[in-house]
Amino acid sequence: MLDSVINNKDFTRLMQKHMQELIIHFFQKEQNFGILCKIEDALFEPNLPEEIVSEFRPLTLFFLAGYTFETAHIQDNHLVFEAGFGAENFGSMVRVPLVSIMQIIVDETPVMINLATYQPEDKPKKISDAKGVKDSMASFLSNPENSRFVKDKK
Repeated sequence: MLDSVINNKDFTRLMQKHMQELIIHFFQKEQNFGILCKIEDALFEPNLPEEIVSEFRPLTLFFLAGYTFETAHIQDNHLVFEAGFGAENFGSMVRVPLVSIMQIIVDETPVMINLATYQPEDKPKKISDAKGVKDSMASFLSNPENSRFVKDKK
């Protein structure tokens, strides 16, 4: 029953609309916030060096504050912002589809959770396709703390 809700394109549009309205509200109130998003759907321009991309987890947190917050805007159902990555502070424009944002966070507290999983068939090219990021499970398992979520097969 839940699958029929979270996989529904109308539900996805509703969640996208709510996320956009909440993000615009935060822009207007000058409220910094974080987004937990599916990194495989994020696009970077210019592309990030492999050593940076390889450090991303399937769900990655970006905190929008300072310059990153000032550059943030919504364009074509995407949250777009400029951020610096790695020790070299490599600059890149980040484009995250609103439907790929899983949580919006303020002061370490989720203020919105997106359960929608519907993906249109004409989905844009994934960063993993462009930069060879490891598949989700391998990346997930590379973090030793995630081993507690894996059941032993006996």
